Amino acid sequence: MSFPQRRLRRLRSSKHLRRLLAETTLTVNDLIMPLFIVEGKNVRDEIPAMPGQYHYSIDMLEDIITELLQAGIKAVLIFGASSHKDSHGSTAWSSEGITQLAVKKIRKIAPELIIITDTCLCAYTDHGHCGIIKDNRIHNDDSLEPLCKTALSQAAAGADFIAPSDMMDGRVAAMRQRLDNAGFDECGIIAYSTKFASSFYGPFREAADSSPQFGDRRSYQMQPGNSREAILESLLDEAEGADMLMVKPALAYLDIISAIRARTLLPLLCYNVSGEYSMVKAAAQQDWIDEKAVVLETLLGMKRAGADIIITYHALDAARWLRDASH
Repeated sequence: MSFPQRRLRRLRSSKHLRRLLAETTLTVNDLIMPLFIVEGKNVRDEIPAMPGQYHYSIDMLEDIITELLQAGIKAVLIFGASSHKDSHGSTAWSSEGITQLAVKKIRKIAPELIIITDTCLCAYTDHGHCGIIKDNRIHNDDSLEPLCKTALSQAAAGADFIAPSDMMDGRVAAMRQRLDNAGFDECGIIAYSTKFASSFYGPFREAADSSPQFGDRRSYQMQPGNSREAILESLLDEAEGADMLMVKPALAYLDIISAIRARTLLPLLCYNVSGEYSMVKAAAQQDWIDEKAVVLETLLGMKRAGADIIITYHALDAARWLRDASH
């Protein structure tokens, strides 16, 4: 049927009709908020490279957790920043480690909140890499044991899900077996299954104090140009027992989200990372963009690409904007 019989603008003629016919929707239920936890007391310090994001000491968590709950956010992703670092990242699996203590505190504040812990070594090693160094390289198999110990410690502290972000081969299977054998069969695994060696991580490395002290992470994180390998990484983690999969970063990899969505029935997350966040905040501070409109459009695009859940530093603001829009 040719013009003028077919007029698609008829389907956009009113706000209620547009909402009725929306193919993709964004709700607060789609959002996970990352939090950076540091040692000390009375700490609530804004992160310079990430305006609106803060370092929190454990004693300062109650206010932000209450804010998140009131906004309708149902899950947080915890990153601990430790002042004690060694070659093996031993404080990563300490029962008195910063992440473990934060989990216990949040569990007391909000028993119903879903707590996810980033499971990696980079914030705890003096070299800043995600695994164990052997013969001047990151040794995959030697890294699995400390990663499994970290996963067990986080599960014991009360995490609902552990989220391995190290990109070592075989770590999902190793963690699943270790968790099950220790009686933590109900603790899930959200795998950073397709994590690219991206230039968008810069502000995060400042926030988590996790920059590599030599070299880079390209020997274990994904090449940005490789889509087939990216899909294979996720399918391997699914086969190893991951409960959910993740693509990180999000904006430059919407095609990867879409391709993986077409190949798995598992829940799929994407991580709207620090560099993506900071660019929006910087432009908004200059009045070059409408922050609210850009953020909601960006997150909607991630949903449209196929993500079920979005980890984003915009979560609290987006939740409030979505709530206001629904009234």
